[in-house]
Amino acid sequence: MISNLRFELSFKNISQLENKLNFCQINKIQNINIPCKGIIKKDFFNSAIKYISKNYQEFNVTYHYSLYHQFSQNKEKSYQALLGFLKNSYSNRNYQILLLSGSNKKKNYDVIQVLTKIKEEENLIVKLGIAYNPYLKKYYKVASERERFNRKISSGLINSIWFQYGTDIKVLQNEVTYLKKVSKYEKINLFGSLLIPSKQFIARFKFRPWKGVHISEKYLCSLDDFYDFTRNLVCFYKENNITPVIETDFASSEKLESVYNFFRNGDIIKTNSKS
Repeated sequence: MISNLRFELSFKNISQLENKLNFCQINKIQNINIPCKGIIKKDFFNSAIKYISKNYQEFNVTYHYSLYHQFSQNKEKSYQALLGFLKNSYSNRNYQILLLSGSNKKKNYDVIQVLTKIKEEENLIVKLGIAYNPYLKKYYKVASERERFNRKISSGLINSIWFQYGTDIKVLQNEVTYLKKVSKYEKINLFGSLLIPSKQFIARFKFRPWKGVHISEKYLCSLDDFYDFTRNLVCFYKENNITPVIETDFASSEKLESVYNFFRNGDIIKTNSKS
């Protein structure tokens, strides 16, 4: 499972990106994700793509394309920019795309509307990833996620589902069972967000929670309980053929070792509990 892990890179400038890519090279990490959020958007997002494509072609990259963050002036101009990006991805096979509406959906310009337009394009062959938040109905009183998924998968353009992070495995199990049933005739790859616990992460999350991310107060109050849950989530991912995506910082020898400890014989070695 370690060889299939994916790692999300956060960076503030090209120099930081270069340092993290070099760290990945040294540590034989090939599967990376580039988010489209915060300052990583518009020209900076595009510059990062060009830099990686030119200098680090050995990586298996998934780019997160946020319709919200990449929106420019109007829907048509924004769609044409996306279309160019998709056409380049088809000719440049060293990356894939996770298509996101974004935290604040644009009216009449979200993933569902865009998939409908893409399907009507001639001579465009593309497969995309979509996000799925299993926790919206129970914890955020949003009941539309399944219905939205059904509309997305019916486009025939989807080849991967990316699960949002949360700490309720029973809810996750119910949603995974449902999605597998609905998409049983499709070849769909499953990915799941994984956060590596630490005192530093807990402090930051308490100060500024991530929108749409459910973490039980139990785990925010006990690092040991958070570790135990993470071990159980790793086991769940393994049993359901879900590839973990590491979304917390990993770019030091100590942090990377802390990540890998979750995947060695199911045991957790708390080397990073003081961070």
